[in-house]
Amino acid sequence: MSNSNPTVLVIGATGRFAGLVVPALAERGARVRALIRDPAKANTVRERGASEIAIGDLRDKQSLASAMHGIDGVFHIGPAFEPDEAELGVTLVNVAKAAGVRKFVFSSVIQPTNSQLPNHVSKIPVESALFASGMEYTILHPANFFQNIEAAWRSVITNGVFAEPFPTTVRIARVDYRDVADVAAIALVEDRLTYGTFELCSADRLSREEIVTLMSEALGRRIEAAAPSFEAWAENAQLPYEGEQLRLLANVHSHYAAHGLGGNDLTLRAILGHPPRSLRIYIEELALRFVA
Repeated sequence: MSNSNPTVLVIGATGRFAGLVVPALAERGARVRALIRDPAKANTVRERGASEIAIGDLRDKQSLASAMHGIDGVFHIGPAFEPDEAELGVTLVNVAKAAGVRKFVFSSVIQPTNSQLPNHVSKIPVESALFASGMEYTILHPANFFQNIEAAWRSVITNGVFAEPFPTTVRIARVDYRDVADVAAIALVEDRLTYGTFELCSADRLSREEIVTLMSEALGRRIEAAAPSFEAWAENAQLPYEGEQLRLLANVHSHYAAHGLGGNDLTLRAILGHPPRSLRIYIEELALRFVA
């Protein structure tokens, strides 16, 4: 490795997913500079392991340029379902290049070339910009995140139901984003993943009927699987989306209903040097953290 203690800028470090990259980097000896929009959240990212704070916004190019000063590497995961997600990502790549950043890790999405999923395809311009940037890039293609289940856990506990708006027998490739964060940190601290593009999935590809069996075992009571309409599910979930964002998300679930989501754990297992975290263990952790 050429720089075992790099300074890494983590974009959106207060977020549910980029926030997991901060401790993964700190544990590997990296100095983390957290890019955040709200100064009031500085203590949150410091507690996660950030040693520096930069205030900025993906839509403020000057703030990005300032945040890049003295940076060795950048981690970026785009804002989900934003109409200008691709533009924001390309701008970030260009700013990083101009600042002389050496490494750039982009958390993209599984199957970005799947033309039936426009929110997946929106990652392609960012990947293309990285290919042309001259930086040492690593591109991650993670499956559906385990952490999305946590968002539904209150309903699981309160109502005894785990609901998603597609058939209960559909199998979906998923991954614990902590494993993705570990891969991102390895890519930014070491050189062995440079210029790689990696599909990241757990070994599990379970149907919702199988998932509620795991939930029932972890909680010691019966949990049912449900498949509400997208509209009913979205209203109950109180999602922070509207309009086109909801349409794109509805399209994802329609695609799942028709085709499921495939994925393979071989790459993640090889990078980590051990099996990826399992959905069973993740659900057992949820049961211990959030009890009735």
